[in-house]
This record gives sequence, structure tokens and C-alpha cells, in this order.
Amino acid sequence: MVDVSVVVPCFDEGEVVGDFHAAVVAALEPTGAVFEIAYVDDGSRDATVERLRELAGADGRVRYTSFSRNFGKEAAMLAGMRMARGDCVVLMDADLQHPPELLPRMLELRRHGYDQVVARRDRTGEGAVRKALSRAYYRLVRRFMEVEVVDGAGDFRLLSRRAVDAVLSLPESNRFSKGLFSWIGFDTVTFRYENAARAAGVSKWGGRRLLNYGIDGLLSFNSRPLRLAVHTGLWLFLSALAYAVWIVANALLDGVDTPGYATLITAIVGLSGVQLATLGVIGEYVGRIYHEAKRRPHYVVRETERDAPGRPAGPSPGPAARAARH
Repeated sequence: MVDVSVVVPCFDEGEVVGDFHAAVVAALEPTGAVFEIAYVDDGSRDATVERLRELAGADGRVRYTSFSRNFGKEAAMLAGMRMARGDCVVLMDADLQHPPELLPRMLELRRHGYDQVVARRDRTGEGAVRKALSRAYYRLVRRFMEVEVVDGAGDFRLLSRRAVDAVLSLPESNRFSKGLFSWIGFDTVTFRYENAARAAGVSKWGGRRLLNYGIDGLLSFNSRPLRLAVHTGLWLFLSALAYAVWIVANALLDGVDTPGYATLITAIVGLSGVQLATLGVIGEYVGRIYHEAKRRPHYVVRETERDAPGRPAGPSPGPAARAARH
């Protein structure tokens, strides 16, 4: 019986995954919990999968899945949760920005009955521009999204088995896990920790990826952009009606003036911009419907730890493990 499964998405983390594994083992062994570490190689281009094979061959508590290509972190977390056999599951990154020494504290809070234990980082060491943009984004999210997403609360969290099962029951392809974790509910507790630097390598989350991720979050949990388009259209209609009344009244009182070229061009450009923006919003939702309708798998597996030669026996699989395989 496995008490806790640690799920670790990896993308080009060959330099640091060995140090990460040693730190997790050192943090969990003193707790006396029976644990496993489930790594998911998200199509890495470096030696990550080779390092995982070595870890699986040396430690029976290690399991891994390697994707056929890069499918993204959301797919990797989903695969890891499907692999997990523990009574609770911890999601964390392999770059040591999620400190393994916090794991005993998370397990202690779990013993108090919480289904979600969320480690919420501060923004120590971040640039002023990135910090300001992040705060602005989360203010926008709290205003418009149908679920609550807390600033600093990321993927580093512990989930009970029933919380994991609830997340796995959600079938959508366009997944925004921060929103899904909030949507499922259950008793949740958060605590703060100091932001840590990467142990090696560079961040895979550049400005463009963060922007796309933010847009996914806004569109995944609300339809207000579509309603905003309706409100904008109504406002423009009323404005045009008022302008038409003003033109008629001015013609009756002062006669017909020469039509204003600048006014005409401004109106055309402004209305065209609104129409294009509205079509873009509608297109985003239609694109999501299109991807959901195809029902493609979230990822394709190239190999798992069962393919690793000379693997020692790990914890015996229980009912949760057998269910996770199907």
C-alpha cells in the first residue's frame, strides 16, 4: 500500500533530476511513509529519459512514463496522476524550485483532514515588470473567472485520493489545472514559502508561453468574453443611433454640411476593429470546441519503467494502482 505518490513532470531536466530525486528521498524517508516517485518525461531533448532509466533501475520506488514528443506540462501532470497509486498525490517540478523539504509539512497538514494542501510561493527575486504583470493578471482572473485562482498558488500541491479521482474524471482536452483544482472544491489549506531559484538549466516558461497559458486560463472557465462582445455591440448600436439622431437634428436646424472624411474613416476603422476582435474571441471558443470534438488522447507514451532492464521490485500495487492502469 502506497501512502504518497510524488508526481514530477520533466522537460529537459537531465542536469538536475538526480539531485531532485536524492532531495525527495531524504525528505520523505524520515516520515516513515511508504512512497513512490512517478516521473513523466515530456518529450525531453536532453538525457532526461536516460537519467530516469538509471533511477528506475536503482530504486524500486521510481516509476516513469516517457512521451513520444513534447505534449506540454498539463498532459504530463495528467499522466502522472493516472500513474499514481498513493492515498495522496503531490505534484511538484523537478528543477528544485518546489523545495522537497516542504513535503513533511504537507503530509502533516493532510493528516488534519485537508484534501488539498497548496504551497503558495512569494515573489521574492522576480523582476518588477513580471511581478506587476502577474498581479494584474490575477486581479483580472478574480474578476472574470468562475473559479478562484490565488496569486502564487501553482502546481505545487498535495491532493487526496478523492481529489485526484475528481480531477481525473474531468474529460476536457484543453486543461487549465489551476482552475480545475479550484473547481473540484474540497477542504483546502495554503501556506507560503520563499521563492527558490532553479538548481540548473533555464526556465521553459518564456513570455510567449506564459501569455498563451494566461489566455487559456481566462477562456477555460468563463464565457464572459462572448457576453462582452454582445455588450460592446449593443453599446455601439446605441451610440450609432444617438449619432444618427444628432445628424438629423443638425441637418434640420443648420442645413446639410459637407460630410466629414475623418469622422467616416474613424468610424469604419473603429467598427472594423471591434468586429475583428469579436470574431477572434468567437474563434478561440470555436477552436476549443473543435479540439474537444476530435477526442484525441492527451498524450502518446513511448516507454515506461516496465521497459527498464534490471529494475528492482517496488511497493506492491493495490487497487488504486490497478485502477490507474485502465
